[in-house]
Amino acid sequence: MAWTKLVVMGVAGSGKSTVAAELASQAGAEFRDGDAQHPAANLDKMRRGVPLTDDDRAPWLEAVGRWLADGVGPRVTSCSALRESYRDILRRACPGVVFLYLEVTPDTARERLAARTDHFMPASLLASQFTTLEEPLNEPDVVLVD
Repeated sequence: MAWTKLVVMGVAGSGKSTVAAELASQAGAEFRDGDAQHPAANLDKMRRGVPLTDDDRAPWLEAVGRWLADGVGPRVTSCSALRESYRDILRRACPGVVFLYLEVTPDTARERLAARTDHFMPASLLASQFTTLEEPLNEPDVVLVD
């Protein structure tokens, strides 16, 4: 599958930022971590252990989609994109975007989050991410990576 705009997606602890940055580097693409585009209010909520709502996520997803679409040349971002409706926001903003879904078990994600010391997302929010997750198993523009 050819791509010029790529979203590396999955729950917290799946490796989105690490994989996206490496893919961008290897492909000579521009990279931006999706977390860097969250409004301050979203970051504050997550730091306090409060899950984001669809209303909280909408402006963030629109910003991520605009960044992807506005760039010239290949671009890669990391973005949880947990629900199909969230991915649809990105698809509308950037037609032709491809998603790389990093599938991870809850235990593995929990272990990775426990090892983090410098991230705003507390491990206590992981369960809410798995609850929100709609796996993109039958979406044609998604590549699954275990």
